[in-house]
Amino acid sequence: MVEGLLYWDNTPVAIEIQDGKITRITRKPKGSHPRDLPYVAPGLIDNQVNGYASISFGFAGGKLTVEGVRKATRALWKEGVTTYLPTLTTNSHEILKTNFAVLAQAVREPDIGRSIPGYHLEGPYISPIDGYRGAHPKKWVRPPDWQEFMVYYEAADEKILQVTLAPEMEGAFEFIRNCRRKNIVVALGHHNGSMEIITRAIDAGAAISTHLGNGCANMINRHVNPLWPQLADDRIKASIICDGFHLRPEEVRVFYKVKGTAGIILTSDVTRYAGMKPGTYDADGKTIELTADGMIKYPAQNVLAGAASPITKGVGNIMRFTQCTLRDAITMASTNPARLYGLDDRGEIAPGKRADLILFTVKDNVLHIKQTLVAGEVVYGG
Repeated sequence: MVEGLLYWDNTPVAIEIQDGKITRITRKPKGSHPRDLPYVAPGLIDNQVNGYASISFGFAGGKLTVEGVRKATRALWKEGVTTYLPTLTTNSHEILKTNFAVLAQAVREPDIGRSIPGYHLEGPYISPIDGYRGAHPKKWVRPPDWQEFMVYYEAADEKILQVTLAPEMEGAFEFIRNCRRKNIVVALGHHNGSMEIITRAIDAGAAISTHLGNGCANMINRHVNPLWPQLADDRIKASIICDGFHLRPEEVRVFYKVKGTAGIILTSDVTRYAGMKPGTYDADGKTIELTADGMIKYPAQNVLAGAASPITKGVGNIMRFTQCTLRDAITMASTNPARLYGLDDRGEIAPGKRADLILFTVKDNVLHIKQTLVAGEVVYGG
C-alpha cells in the first residue's frame, strides 16, 4: 500500500497494489494525515533521453552496453522517471544499427525493460543547415530513406516509437505516411520548414514538435520562420525543454498559453553529462562545454547540445514560469506522453493502471523524490 497526497487535488489517499497494478484508491478526509505526508503522482515519462549518468546511447558502436543502459535507468529512477525513450541522434548507419540492437537486448532484461517501451530516433533525416542542425554532425545528415530506416527498426525489435525529422527534406512526406502506417509517432524538429511544408507534414501525420524553440537558427525572420506555423496549428503538440536554458521563462509562458496543458509534453533532452563535473569534453570529435550552472554548449556553432537536468527540474520550472498547478505539470510530464505513445497502462493513477508511482515533496517549485515504484516494485527510496 502507498499513502500520499494525491497530486490531483491534495487529498490524502491510500493506493492498494496487486500484481504490479493499482487495484483500489481510498480517499481519506483532509486533515486526517500526518503533516509530512508526501505527494503521490504517476511516474514521469520522458520521450527524449540521449543518455544519463555518464552513459550515452549514441556512443560509437561497441561502447554502448546493456550494463550501461541499466546504470542510466537506475539513475533516472532516482529522479522519478519510470518510463523513458532512449534517444539516438544523427550518426553513421553502422552506429545506429549497432546501438539499436544493444538497446533491444537491454529491454529484454526484466528489471529495466519495464521502463523502456521503445526508442526515439532524432535524425539523421534533419536539416543540414547550421543552426537548424544544432549539434548534430553534418557529415551524417541525410534525406529520409525508408529502406535504411527499416534496418534500424528491425534491429530495434520494431520498438522505435518516435522519429524526429525535417519536413522540408526530400521524401519526408511519404516517410511520414509510412511511419504512421506502423503507428510510429512523427515529430518535426531541427528544421526550417515553411508554413506550407509544415501543414503538409501535419496532414501526412506529424503529431508533435521536438523541443519547440530549439533546433532553430539563432537569427530568423520575425514573420517567416518555423515557429509560428507549429504554434498556430492545434493538431500538433509541442514538446518543450524547461531546464531554464533552452527556453526563456517568457517563451515557456507563451507556448503554454497557446497550446495549453493538453497540447504540451515536457521533455528533458538530457545527456550523459548530467551529474558530471563542469569542463570541456570530447563528443565524437566535437568539443562540448558543461558550465558550472549546468548548461551544455557547442561553441563551434554557438548552440546548446542537449541538457544536463532531468525532467524533474522541468516539472518544477514550468510551475514557476507559468504558475500552472502541480496537476497540470504532472499531466504534461506523464499523462500526455502516455497517451501520445499509446502507453495505456501508465500516466495516471487509477484502478487497473500499472503502479508506476512517485512520492515526493515540493519546496519552492522544486521536486524532491522520496520513492519511486515501477509496476508496484520500489526501485528507489525506502
